Amino acid sequence: MLALLAASPPARALDIQRPEVREFIDVTTRDFAIERASLEKLLSQAETKQSIVDAISKPAERVVPWYEYRERFLTDQRIQQGSEFWRTKGKQLAAVGDPALAATIAGIVGVETSYGRLTGRYRILDALATLAFDYPERGEFFRGQLQQFLLLAQEEAIDPTKALGSYAGAMGYAQFIPSSYRSFAVDGDDDGKRNLWTSWSDVIASVANYLRIHGWHDGEPVVVDARLEDSDLTRFDRSTLALNETVASLRAKGVAFETTLAPDAPALLIVLQGREGPLYRVGFNNFFVITRYNRSTMYANAVHDLGEAVRSTLPVAAAAPTRGDRG
Repeated sequence: MLALLAASPPARALDIQRPEVREFIDVTTRDFAIERASLEKLLSQAETKQSIVDAISKPAERVVPWYEYRERFLTDQRIQQGSEFWRTKGKQLAAVGDPALAATIAGIVGVETSYGRLTGRYRILDALATLAFDYPERGEFFRGQLQQFLLLAQEEAIDPTKALGSYAGAMGYAQFIPSSYRSFAVDGDDDGKRNLWTSWSDVIASVANYLRIHGWHDGEPVVVDARLEDSDLTRFDRSTLALNETVASLRAKGVAFETTLAPDAPALLIVLQGREGPLYRVGFNNFFVITRYNRSTMYANAVHDLGEAVRSTLPVAAAAPTRGDRG
C-alpha cells in the first residue's frame, strides 16, 4: 500500500499565476464576458491530477478483436439493464418516433454508462483544468472545452466545483463533452433546464437530437450482415472511416447482403474479427452517424447490437422494427 501511495503523486491546486493560466484567464474574460475575480477564484479551486494525465495518455491497451469487444457490452446483465431501461422509459423512447433510433439511443447509453450506473468519478473542473494545462498534446482542445464548461455552468446553473464525469470531461448518462452539451442537449421534460445527469427525458431527447443533427434518417437501416465472394479485400478502400461505397458498388464487387435501400444509397464495408475468422457487415448512413458519437466501427456495431438485443426482449408492439432494418 505504501508503494502504491508513493507511485501516485498527490493532487495539487492549479497555480493561476502560471503564464499559460494567466493567458487563459485573459482570453476567457475578454471573449466570454466572464468576471475575472470569479474565474480566478474558481480556477484556484481546481486540482491537477497525474492520474488524469495517465488515464488519457497511457499506452493503448492491446487492441481487442471484435468478438471480445462485443462480449464486454453484450452481457446478460447489461441487456437486462437495457430491458428495464426501455420498460421504464418507454414513453420517452417512443417520442423520438423511429424505433431504430430509439434502439440506438438505448445502445449508446448502455455502452457509455451502463444505463447511468457508470458516469465517472472525476470532477469536471479538475479533469479539464489538468488536461488544459498539463497535457500539451491536446491542451488547446481542452482549454476550449474548459471555456465551454464555464459557459455551460452559467447557462444551466451547474455548480462547477461539484459536477462529476469522466477523466476527459464527458458528462452525464450520455457522456457529452461540454461543447456537445451546449450545442446538442435539449430540454426534453420542459422544465427549463438541460439536465443530462438525472433527467432521462433530457438525455433521450438530447441523444436523439445529436444523431439527427449529424444526419440520421428515420426509417432507414443501420447495418446488415454480409458475405463476400472471396477474401480479397484489396478492391475496397478501408483506409478511412467513410461512406465510400454504394449499395450497387458493393454488390458489383461481390458483397451479398439484403436491404431495401436504393442502389445509389451510400454504404461502407465493415470487416470484423470473429472467433472463427472475419465477419462482414455493410453499414449505411445511420451507421456512419453513430460513428460521429465515437469514431469507431466496433463502437457503432456494439451500440447497434446492444440496442437490438434490448429491443428483442420487449413485447412486439414496443419493439416494432423500422422498415428495411434487418440489422
